[in-house]
Amino acid sequence: MNKNISEETIDQIITDFLTYYIQTGQVDALDRIYLTNRLLDLLDKKEYRQVKPSVEIKKPLELLDTLITYAVETEVIEELSSSKDVFGAKVMDLITPRPSEVNHLFWQHYDKGPKEATDAFFNLSRQNNYIKTREIAKNIEYTHPTEYGDLEITINLSKPEKDPKEIALAGQTQTDYPECKLCMENEGYEGHVTHPGRANHRIVRMDVSGEEWGFQYSPYAYYNEHAIFLSRVHRKMDVGGQAIRNLLDILTTLPHYFVGSNAGLPIVGGSILSHDHYQGGRHTFPLERAKAEYSFELSDAQTVETSVIKWPMSVIRLSGTDKEAVVETADRIMKSWESYTDESVGIYAETDGTPHNAVTPIARRDGEKYELDLVLRNNRTSENYPDGIFHPHPPVQHIKKENIGLIEVMGLAILPPRLKEELQTVREYLIGKQTSVDPIHQEWADGLKEREEITAENVQAIVNEAVGDVFLQVLKDAGVFKRNKEGKEAFKRFIDHLTAP
Repeated sequence: MNKNISEETIDQIITDFLTYYIQTGQVDALDRIYLTNRLLDLLDKKEYRQVKPSVEIKKPLELLDTLITYAVETEVIEELSSSKDVFGAKVMDLITPRPSEVNHLFWQHYDKGPKEATDAFFNLSRQNNYIKTREIAKNIEYTHPTEYGDLEITINLSKPEKDPKEIALAGQTQTDYPECKLCMENEGYEGHVTHPGRANHRIVRMDVSGEEWGFQYSPYAYYNEHAIFLSRVHRKMDVGGQAIRNLLDILTTLPHYFVGSNAGLPIVGGSILSHDHYQGGRHTFPLERAKAEYSFELSDAQTVETSVIKWPMSVIRLSGTDKEAVVETADRIMKSWESYTDESVGIYAETDGTPHNAVTPIARRDGEKYELDLVLRNNRTSENYPDGIFHPHPPVQHIKKENIGLIEVMGLAILPPRLKEELQTVREYLIGKQTSVDPIHQEWADGLKEREEITAENVQAIVNEAVGDVFLQVLKDAGVFKRNKEGKEAFKRFIDHLTAP
């Protein structure tokens, strides 16, 4: 392979890379020689010419890119996205404090305030490239107004796609360690073709209801300060009363965050049901802004306010300052829903012994109050809806056919990367630059063409609006009690069931 980066250039890059982190106070100057030698070892470079730092040092991730390119050119690593990811994490590990130091600093900051602690940890996770800021910036984002408030639309372009060689290698790389990508054993793990590089990964340990849990950020965040809370023990998710207690306990520690859980059943649950975990962060989702449609009272929950929320999915909101009372009220509602059947609207608690009812819980603080949304879910399938009766139906699957998890439930669409190119073709078709579109979009595109006058100036807005409308329908499809007269009456019957003496 031809080398485009000279030895003199890489010596300068090494110098500038470490100088940046010394000048910004992230690395102690006393560690320069040690870190230089560790970096030389990673690059399999036997010599180093000391040079003065550049007058204007490039951005650190640009310097990292050059180090990775040099490693490829000198055949230290293969030219695969997974190899570059693993190597990049190893480089950034050099300038990242050890887990014990990160934890010590977090709780030191916490003494001054929870926000100061998360700010410091979040900044570290961005600065050491664990949070992929450049990749996240590629995502397409906009809002879509509806009668339920402004929904948030995102086409997720951040995660790199694997090339055919990596896919072939993946079949040959099977390991049982770590047990999953959420286990604490990922902290500092090298990674390989099927497992992302985690050398620069750090986890803050915290007490949750008397157990050791971990707090980290998501590398490919979907929203601001996208956090993950994970059990120290690798165990299946259990979204019952203890989960609610855990969510509110996390909010007691981090009152400026929201925290929620996917439902614990397939189809309506998240992608990783094998490890007990929650998601949280600092973002105000559309669901949080949604208002109560009507309130109701539970006789044994006098200190907890309860209401049904105006939202395309079926949501009960609890609010109260007594944490234990909120937990007990939520547990009662969840257990009641777990065994609830209403054949008139296709809701069956179980069929042939298989449970179908579940809840997606989302918690936040409102001053001294704990506010908890319980989103009612059901994962039953049928011959007409093999993917799920309360799942995106076939007419909307050209845009979104994946499971509707916690984040979508709150009004933030995570749409697949294929749509970037597919929707561009649809826009060109609508203004006459293409004669057809992908067959899955053809009927939808033809319908748009008939609806209104489309020009090069307004086609972007029209397609954006149409995608937003589809996402709204996706949420309606996932709602167990529909927003029509029949569905509202059925929801009221469940509320009556809850309030019955």
